[in-house]
Amino acid sequence: MSGSGDGLVVDSIARSFNGQKAVDHVSFEVRPGELVALVGASGSGKTTTLRIVAGYEQPDSGRVLFSGQDITRLGPSKRDFGMVFQHYALFPHMSVAENVAFGLEARGVRRPDRVQRAIAALDRVGLGGKGERMVQQLSGGEQQRVALARAAVIDPRLLLLDEPLSNLDPALRQSTRDELRTTLKESKAPALFVTHDQDDAFAIADRIVLLSRGRVLQDGSPEDLYDRPATRDVAMFIGHATLIPARRNGDSAAVTIAGATHNVGLSSFAGIADGGAGAIVLRPEAVEIAGDDSGDRWNATVTGRRFAGAQFVYRLRLDGDIVFDVASRDRIETGEVVAVRVTRPVPMVP
Repeated sequence: MSGSGDGLVVDSIARSFNGQKAVDHVSFEVRPGELVALVGASGSGKTTTLRIVAGYEQPDSGRVLFSGQDITRLGPSKRDFGMVFQHYALFPHMSVAENVAFGLEARGVRRPDRVQRAIAALDRVGLGGKGERMVQQLSGGEQQRVALARAAVIDPRLLLLDEPLSNLDPALRQSTRDELRTTLKESKAPALFVTHDQDDAFAIADRIVLLSRGRVLQDGSPEDLYDRPATRDVAMFIGHATLIPARRNGDSAAVTIAGATHNVGLSSFAGIADGGAGAIVLRPEAVEIAGDDSGDRWNATVTGRRFAGAQFVYRLRLDGDIVFDVASRDRIETGEVVAVRVTRPVPMVP
């Protein structure tokens, strides 16, 4: 990467611990005003990458640039980045407003200005009027917003967030996703956040950098990774997917199951040449239980089901131990044989 942009550029950084590569030549950008998620399973290198960007860790090789300036060897305090830690790192002996103003005090801002800016920052995250409370009096979601206000009040050039929603219960987590995205967008600062939860990334990020074993598997919008996965690993990590062997046939894939071959429409095919082998990525929304005899169909056995409010989600098994989920409002018993067909184009991966 050239590093000529106005935002953050991570250029081929690498870091090893005890001979094991934690980050293996990772490159990506965070453009002005953009929200980017580093996503991956435990051990994928996402937290180490974030720490290198923050300045808490030095790369063995590669560069970190911001607005075209090489900041690789600058300490955290000289980068003017705001950091929201996984456990928030709030001071229990301080009030909410004092916690928010702490970074301003460390920068030598006068007390009247600190108070004014802290109040404004709390207003922006929906905590106006709660500045005098102690942090222990706040809910987990409110504490998360205090940590965000403390990071944003210093007018950082970049916001960094380490698993910002991991400490919230499921119900609060869902509502906080939208609030966090709105707050980050209103801050105008670009943001880079780490999460292992793809639902968090889909709800908040403009773009996702998916890591595995210290390497970038794919860098793109949530829609890109879901609808156009570059590899089988991406397809299996993002969403709920079953991979079925197939061969590209123009804009379709020829799929043979139990001796029956049908053509399935493709939405993308990751550079697979016509006639080339690969696998289609079958997701629940691409398949339906056939209610008539039209179209290409396969028979499947219902092996399980779960109630999901407005519909059931059925676990189906095709010949050859191919198992996948499909949603339906029909009430079907376990053990029944049903006809299924693919109703939406699906991606194909090598």
